[in-house]
Amino acid sequence: MLANYHTHTERCGHARGTDREFVESAIKGGFDVLGFADHCPWVFEDGYVSHIRMTPAEVDGYFASLTALKKEYADDIRIYIGFEAEFIPQLIEAQDRLLADYPLDYMIMGQHFNKPENCGEYMGVPTSDEGLLREYVDRIIEGMDSGRYRYLAHPDLLDFTGSKQAYEEHYMRLCEYLKAKGIPVEINMLGMMNNKHYPSERFFRIAQKVGNKAIIGCDAHIPEFLNDSSIMKIGKAFADLMKLELVESLSGLE
Repeated sequence: MLANYHTHTERCGHARGTDREFVESAIKGGFDVLGFADHCPWVFEDGYVSHIRMTPAEVDGYFASLTALKKEYADDIRIYIGFEAEFIPQLIEAQDRLLADYPLDYMIMGQHFNKPENCGEYMGVPTSDEGLLREYVDRIIEGMDSGRYRYLAHPDLLDFTGSKQAYEEHYMRLCEYLKAKGIPVEINMLGMMNNKHYPSERFFRIAQKVGNKAIIGCDAHIPEFLNDSSIMKIGKAFADLMKLELVESLSGLE
C-alpha cells in the first residue's frame, strides 16, 4: 500500500495548489491513501492571527471541500481528513471546542513551538540550549500521553548543536518512549528533498538502536510533490539504510 498522511493545503499560507490538485496528483503518483494534515488552527484569546496555519474561520471550508472530494474520488483513492498540530496545553481546550463537531479522522504531532507562537520560539532553528531540547522532548511526551496524535512528524525538528552527550540523552529518551508506546517516527521527505537538517542520520541512528518503527511523510506543500515516484523510493531507501521497519498505513481509520 502506498500511503501518505502528511499533506498541506494553501490555507496554511505557505502551500499552493487546490485541494483537488493534491488529490489528482496523488492518484497519478500511485497513492492508495491520501491523508490531509494541514496546520491546525489555534484560538488565540488576544486576537493574534497566525501566518503559518489556517484560521478558525477556514475550518468549515477545509472539511466541506475534503469531504466532497473523499466522496467524489472514492473509487480511486481513500482520503482522510486530519491536522498536524503542536501540543500547547493552555490552548488545547479551545481547540477541542473548535473541532468538536467536525468529522476529524486523525491528528499528527508537529511540535514547531513549545509555547503559543505569538510568544514562543520556533523549534526548527539551531540551538545549543539543552533546556530547550529537554522542554521539546518533555512536551512531545506529554502530548503523546494525551492520546491525541497518531505519529510524530519530523521528530528531529529541533536542531540541537550542543554536546553530543545531551543530544543522545534526550533524543534517546524520546525514542524509547515512542518505542514503548508503539508510535512511529516520521521520515520527513520535504526536509530531505529540500536539504534541511532533518531527517538526520544522527537522530535515526538512535532510533535504529532503540528499534523504533518509522513512517514516511511527504509533508507535501505543492501537488506535484505527490506525483514524483522517486520521493517515496528515496524515503524507503533511507529507512533501509537506517535498518528501520516501515509502517505503511495507519490502522483504525476505516
